[in-house]
Amino acid sequence: MQIVFHAGAHNTDEDRILKCLLKNRADFSNLGVNVPPPGRYRKLLHQTLLAMSDTAPSPEARDILLETIVEDEPCERLLLSNESFFCVPNMALRGGQFYDKGHERVQLLSQLFKGDEIEIFLSICNPATYLPAQFRRTKYDNFNDMTFGADPYDLRWSDLIYRIRENNPNVSLTVWCNEDTPLIWAQVIRELAGINPNEKIKGGFDLISEIMTAEGMKRFRAYLADHVDLSEIQKRRVISAFLDKFGRDDMIEEELDLLGWTDTLVQDLSELYDEDVFEISRIPGVNFITP
Repeated sequence: MQIVFHAGAHNTDEDRILKCLLKNRADFSNLGVNVPPPGRYRKLLHQTLLAMSDTAPSPEARDILLETIVEDEPCERLLLSNESFFCVPNMALRGGQFYDKGHERVQLLSQLFKGDEIEIFLSICNPATYLPAQFRRTKYDNFNDMTFGADPYDLRWSDLIYRIRENNPNVSLTVWCNEDTPLIWAQVIRELAGINPNEKIKGGFDLISEIMTAEGMKRFRAYLADHVDLSEIQKRRVISAFLDKFGRDDMIEEELDLLGWTDTLVQDLSELYDEDVFEISRIPGVNFITP
């Protein structure tokens, strides 16, 4: 079986992808793709992975888990989404790096589902926006405690990607930038489902509708209705143009309210992030989705 894990990261999704996948659940099922409700697997997998830190799973563990998750819905591809697959938010920067145990979690998943094809999907985002958002959702009152003493200038997503690839060479890894998600949303959903790039899906413009004005969405849909033969690349150009004109500032602009978070720091971190993204795009074995 192909088992796909959408692993966040934190502050990039808020379960929007899961909601879109569930919206397509019936149609995907006809294609051999199962999208179970999160209540069937999130707590169950969390408890199982914690137990595996101390002891190896029983030979029957895999079949028992899949029977519980899939129930009576046989499939060839299983889609599971949880932004905390790697860890809870409080521990996301443990060790002074992004998800220091992420590669180990992937190893445990491979061990648990031995013989299955494991795929990891991961969205990353600019540390200049990720860190303030993460700080707001954790238990910490001190920023340095949240980062475990790490200097924001030293944080690199590529470190996590390299660790996952080097320790799990047989696991498929797909990565994209959260900042690009509005433009590549439909592609991300289709690649998660493993379906044809031209396959119709529900909710292909869900994310755009959140960040575009109602008037903009009305004009956008009218434009698409008049230009039904647009390629995916052409659609992305149209989306970009409409967002430039009709994007909602309250949804697009990030809240950067950390004490001492200067414009210079944000610019520096953004430039380092751009360099890091370029590095990730060149890592062998990584499927990097770009607009």
